[in-house]
Amino acid sequence: MLKHYTELRVRYADTDQMKFVYNGKFFEYFEVGRTEMMREVGLPYDAIEKNGYHMPVIETKIHFIQPAYYDELLLIETWVEKLPAVKVHIDHIIKVKERDVVICEGYVELAFLDAKANRPTRAPKFFIDAIKKYYD
Repeated sequence: MLKHYTELRVRYADTDQMKFVYNGKFFEYFEVGRTEMMREVGLPYDAIEKNGYHMPVIETKIHFIQPAYYDELLLIETWVEKLPAVKVHIDHIIKVKERDVVICEGYVELAFLDAKANRPTRAPKFFIDAIKKYYD
C-alpha cells in the first residue's frame, strides 16, 4: 500500500472567528498530503500533465472529529489502498501531533482525464508503474 506522512503547521490565516481551523482548509490540507505523496513517488502534477493527463477531483468526504487550532503541528496521513483503474481513491487522516488526536478523516477521488480528448481514461501506464512497487 502506498502511504505517506506530511507535517503542516496551522497558520493564523487558517483559523476562523471561533479560533478553529476553518472547515474548508481541510480540503487544502488533504491536497498538501496528496501532492507530497505523489511527489515522493516521482509523480508531481506537472509530470502527469506533461504526459498528457489531468486528474480532476470527482468526489470528496470529510468527517470532522475535533477542532485544530492556530500553531498546532498537524500530521497528514495519506494513502492509496489499491492500484487505480479509471479513478484513484486517496484516504486521509489528520492528527494534531502534540495532542496525538485525530481531528478529521476522509477521502478524495480523482479521475484520469486524457488532456487532449478531454475524456475520462484508464490510469496511464507510467502512473501505475510508479506506484505498483508499493503493492507487491
